[in-house]
Amino acid sequence: MANSSPLQYDAIVAGSGPGGASVARAMALRGMRVAVLEQGSTAPLTGTLGQMAAIAAVPGKGAFLHGDASLLVRGLVAGGSSAINFATAAPPPPAMFAAHGIDLEPQLAALRAELPMAPLPDKLVGPLAARIMQAARSLGLDWHKLDKMIRPQICRSGCWRCVYGCPYGAKWTARDFLDQACAQGAVLAGDARVTRVLLRDGRAAGVEAVVGGELRTVLADTVVLAGGGIGSPRLLHSSGLAPRSAPFFSDPVVAVMGSVDDLHAPHAGAEVPMAAGMQLHADGIALADLTLPKPMYQAFALQVGRFGRLAAHARTLSIMVKIRDEIGGSIGPHWVDKRLQPGDRKKLGQGEELARSILAAAGAKHVFRSWHFAAHPGGSVRIGEGVDSDLQTAMPGLYVCDASVIPGPWGLPPTLTLLCLGQRLGEHIAGLAGAGAAGQRPQGMPMLIAASGPADHAGGSAGSAAGSVSSAADAR
Repeated sequence: MANSSPLQYDAIVAGSGPGGASVARAMALRGMRVAVLEQGSTAPLTGTLGQMAAIAAVPGKGAFLHGDASLLVRGLVAGGSSAINFATAAPPPPAMFAAHGIDLEPQLAALRAELPMAPLPDKLVGPLAARIMQAARSLGLDWHKLDKMIRPQICRSGCWRCVYGCPYGAKWTARDFLDQACAQGAVLAGDARVTRVLLRDGRAAGVEAVVGGELRTVLADTVVLAGGGIGSPRLLHSSGLAPRSAPFFSDPVVAVMGSVDDLHAPHAGAEVPMAAGMQLHADGIALADLTLPKPMYQAFALQVGRFGRLAAHARTLSIMVKIRDEIGGSIGPHWVDKRLQPGDRKKLGQGEELARSILAAAGAKHVFRSWHFAAHPGGSVRIGEGVDSDLQTAMPGLYVCDASVIPGPWGLPPTLTLLCLGQRLGEHIAGLAGAGAAGQRPQGMPMLIAASGPADHAGGSAGSAAGSVSSAADAR
């Protein structure tokens, strides 16, 4: 595998999820020359089971089986897990970050003014979610609509594609910020797997990456790792900058499900998940409706031997129980393993009991629960331990901006917090570079093999701005 002449940028971002896309946009908007290297695809989102499986179900890449047979998933694709998440917006807990001298309120206020972020209108709350909400409120529970990062004017009632990758542009994803970064001259390369960080004179100097099947050296004085709670600690280890393994949190989830016989509504079973819910903050337990596409529901039923419920998808009320778990387990170079601790099991049991009471109030029968799974790996390069309050590692010029830096056990949807952290970090890095003194992208700025144009919010065209690879001399 040849290593062509190195390419030079002001900053490299390894990963394009919410944290990576946000920091890339902030730097590009301030005149920095930015390369975003994404291990996954930049192809348009099509909202199909096959594409979603390629993003989050390939063993060892997007899916990891723990020793207790539970599953952990992540999204390897442009936009990261935001491409296949439930689009729920939860603000960063102020006290957690204030303890490290971090105030995200300015970034949060700006993002709230810019992004679609509000509860769904009634017409987009599906019949199953509405029934669960009515039952929960009949028990006196604080069950309320959740803020969703969804454009209601585009979203369609009776659609179930949030978790498959919205093909209509209704769900906000980090691809929106990638679009904006590329419009300001940033380069986005898909199929670009960073293998290690390059160091020179005691600081970050770039990365080595396999881009489009070719080993490339990409140079920059600033490197931001945004490979997620699993990817970033692995990159730090492969670069000789961190131990072989790291503990983490994962926000375990179970789905508690029961069917009703008197529900005959159009599009039942095809609706936006997590339209409404509640949180027991002190206990670290969150509940929400969780209507999933039929194949995913059937997989849950098969997993626990409920063969007789396979045909009940359109009549099944499903409640998510998610907990704030203890940091533990291990992310290593070739494995990810985290098993429930006694405290975690107690929380899941408490949440399941509450979910069963709601289902009973809704008239549900044949109630069962899924095996637990998780989709929020983080806390593996924590603020105060792996990075400082500016998200910089012990190596100057090397930063981390993804769920791995969250400083403690979580239990919240992380997207909005990561956007805030990315915006803050991008502003900080650009300030160090001289508030845009790096200048606009010059003619002849090198392109990466497999570099793509913007991956728009609906999936977009991924090949419009690639161009060819220029020689390193063009950049020097």
